[in-house]
Amino acid sequence: MGDQVTVNETISDGIAVDDLHHASHSYSERARRNLWLQMSRMGSYSETNEVPIMVRGEGTWVYDANGTRYFDGLSGLFTNALGHGRTDIAAAAAEQISEMAFFPLWTYAHPKAIELAEKVASLAPGDLNRVFFTTGGGEAVESAWKLARQYHRIRGDTDRYKVISRDVAYHGTTMGALTITSLDSYRTQFEPLVPGAVKVPPTNFYRATEHADDLAAFGLWAAEQIEEAILREGPETVAAVFLEPVQNAGGCFTPPPGYWQKVREICDRYGVILVSDEVICAFGRIGTWFGGQKYDYIPDIITVAKGITSGYAPLGAMIVSDRLAEPFQHDESFMHGFTWAGHPVSCAIALKSIEIMENEHVLENVRANEEYFHQSLLALKDIPIVGDVRGTGYFWGIELVKDQKTKETWAGADAEKLLRGYVSPEIFRRGLICRSDDRGDPVVQLAPPLISTREHIDLMVGILREVFTGAAKLS
Repeated sequence: MGDQVTVNETISDGIAVDDLHHASHSYSERARRNLWLQMSRMGSYSETNEVPIMVRGEGTWVYDANGTRYFDGLSGLFTNALGHGRTDIAAAAAEQISEMAFFPLWTYAHPKAIELAEKVASLAPGDLNRVFFTTGGGEAVESAWKLARQYHRIRGDTDRYKVISRDVAYHGTTMGALTITSLDSYRTQFEPLVPGAVKVPPTNFYRATEHADDLAAFGLWAAEQIEEAILREGPETVAAVFLEPVQNAGGCFTPPPGYWQKVREICDRYGVILVSDEVICAFGRIGTWFGGQKYDYIPDIITVAKGITSGYAPLGAMIVSDRLAEPFQHDESFMHGFTWAGHPVSCAIALKSIEIMENEHVLENVRANEEYFHQSLLALKDIPIVGDVRGTGYFWGIELVKDQKTKETWAGADAEKLLRGYVSPEIFRRGLICRSDDRGDPVVQLAPPLISTREHIDLMVGILREVFTGAAKLS
């Protein structure tokens, strides 16, 4: 099971493994009693199926309360870009705590927020020079929709409130962000949601029903669906379009050639604000600071979180173009904010994280290994249940199918049996943490820390080969 220490070994705090097993069981019982896990089926945990308790991290590895070591193949949740246990980041946090632990950005400012805003603006494409901090990605998305609506209102376009996003996409769970999210399983329990959500097809070329033999033509078709939606709804009613550079939910849908350029052209034509939701993709996940630098486009707003602090503290941000920010630099206030936004300690950590990424050439590491990662995953297609491999940088999805030739998928009870009955537990048992997801067709996702090496890639792919081969025999 993973990389289990022996009964005579101890972990860093000197507790014997026998004691660790007892501690793990105790923690699991206490978690079931009081801790409400997020996005989790609490009923699936019991005396025999305990809550996994992670107690420490070191580099690209995490350890549970039993002493078992796992490779963090999802970077926590697309977040731990620099791995775990960085004492230099801890020192930056401690220094800021001793100097000033907290002060809000309501009316006042503090140095670390100013320095971080300045740094982020210097990295962002085009004229995206204004940084509005939040505490996470959902809040950043919520902020972007509110800003888009108020911006149009200030300009007299009081009917512009609608938002266009792609099918299957995830953009957060606050009521506004959930409206932009397109996953029914996340939405239906909370309806009615905020009015104005309009959905268009994602860039899933593997499942294309139009131009299935021509990637560029498919990309133009997918972009034109946005224009059709704007015209159908009435351009005077559409405030913004929200898109990820690489769509996460559904399994790492990359943009076809020309897609982003066409979308930019369409938004300009109809006066619609283009929001690039980069909560996952920014800060090196796809090998560049931001998606526009990878795919050659400049949005009006970028939303970020996760990798901005490498997971060492909560922080998000909305990065806004000078054009959109201009009306708010005079007498108009953006009546929106969060107590913890731009927390001094989080900002200090983000500055140190960005400094490390620059000094240690972390983005260059991602770019250098990107094609090796891709080719290693493509080699899995000799296993009959591996249908598609897609992604970029350190952000990859492997779609599983019943039949490679027909692309027949698993659904319902079959998908449940495949993913939760076999694939997920077997991957975890072998010491790898990644994502097995059925938001759309069944997909396994890998997004390791950006410091991961080719040896780490080999480790992850080797485990997936074992598990997929076993799953193929069962299917």
